[in-house]
Amino acid sequence: MAGSKGIRRFHRVVSMVFMATVVFTAVALTIDSSMAWVSYVPLLPLFVLMGTGVCMWFLPQIARRRAA
Repeated sequence: MAGSKGIRRFHRVVSMVFMATVVFTAVALTIDSSMAWVSYVPLLPLFVLMGTGVCMWFLPQIARRRAA
């Protein structure tokens, strides 16, 4: 279960980074709309969140199979 706690903690930290990048992107696009590349900044933390979310989704099922 120590791995599960680590993944959850990492997921929380990445979610905070994701929210910060979304706020940064919104502010940057309102100031200067010619910087279209800024809209891609939140994608990296979003993909990491998707990976850790899927991992946390399957952790209880894996633990049940190991216990059986």
